[in-house]
Amino acid sequence: MKQKRRSPEQIIKKLREVDVLLAEGKTVKEACRHIEVCEQTYYSWKRKYGKMEVKEAKRLKDLEKENERLKRLVAELSLDKAIMEEFIKGKY
Repeated sequence: MKQKRRSPEQIIKKLREVDVLLAEGKTVKEACRHIEVCEQTYYSWKRKYGKMEVKEAKRLKDLEKENERLKRLVAELSLDKAIMEEFIKGKY
């Protein structure tokens, strides 16, 4: 089975669909079949995104992207610092 990558927003919408189906009396297994994911995936999503709203998921995605950018900057600056320290010590 081919895996699909879903955004956090899409996952939250799928979780809301399951909530509606469960309220209608469907089982978790039936609801998961309806949204085309296995139960294991559903429970994993529920644990990670269960209490989030769509706007919170977008904010989380933006923060993760910003965090990755800042990590890259720190790595570059650390490398620059190490090079400068070696140059100053005369190891160049």
